[in-house]
Amino acid sequence: MFGVPGRRAVEERLAGLRDELAVDFCVVNGENAADGAGITPRIAERILASGADVITLGNHVWRRPEIGPYLTESERVIRPANVSLGSPGRGLTVAPSADGTPVAVINLLGRLFIDPPVGPFEVIDELVDEARKRARIVLVDFHAEATSEKVALPRWLDGRVTAVIGTHTHVQTNDARVLPGGTAAISDAGMTGPHDSVIGVQAELAIARMRTGMPVRFKPAEGGVQIEGVLIECGTDGRATSCEPVRVAP
Repeated sequence: MFGVPGRRAVEERLAGLRDELAVDFCVVNGENAADGAGITPRIAERILASGADVITLGNHVWRRPEIGPYLTESERVIRPANVSLGSPGRGLTVAPSADGTPVAVINLLGRLFIDPPVGPFEVIDELVDEARKRARIVLVDFHAEATSEKVALPRWLDGRVTAVIGTHTHVQTNDARVLPGGTAAISDAGMTGPHDSVIGVQAELAIARMRTGMPVRFKPAEGGVQIEGVLIECGTDGRATSCEPVRVAP
């Protein structure tokens, strides 16, 4: 979800979309909710009130200093598990779906081009083991730049988690699938926000920085707003049966 246009789309449309698609549990990546970089407690609460069950974050998690104390207390807003160990917040949570079924959500950063303090493959097995003790349905938000990592992780976890959903690159990919072991995967769920842009940013600003190499203050674009994501169906055993990309106009 990117900036004010993405937030507005979620606030106005998410509850109705959940009804239309019969969604029992909804995860929103709020990494870019505050003017395109980071999230604030106030914005997080508005997203949760709009129908999100859990909010995940990413590499901009500490962009807004006020988020630290909030993450210490929140059980429904999580940050990547492989940031520094002393950081506030948690990288795994469990929340009830519409019928009360527990759903575990793990948030993780990719290594390539992001360079977190700890690599994702170094921590994911322990996280999955912990999650599976508490829930049969386990979702992983893999916030990563490189497609290779986004393809490798679900292959590694196939049969052990319900889904590995890629975020961070803001462009919905055409590889939604269910792997043989029953793990749903997509390299990137896409962006809820202004698509008449360069991944959410006013195009002329992004292009100016690319052409000149000079610092440019980015601003969210406004036009061409779309809601993008992925819809997963699974059984009570946590095995996915379908994985379909979603793209709708608000």
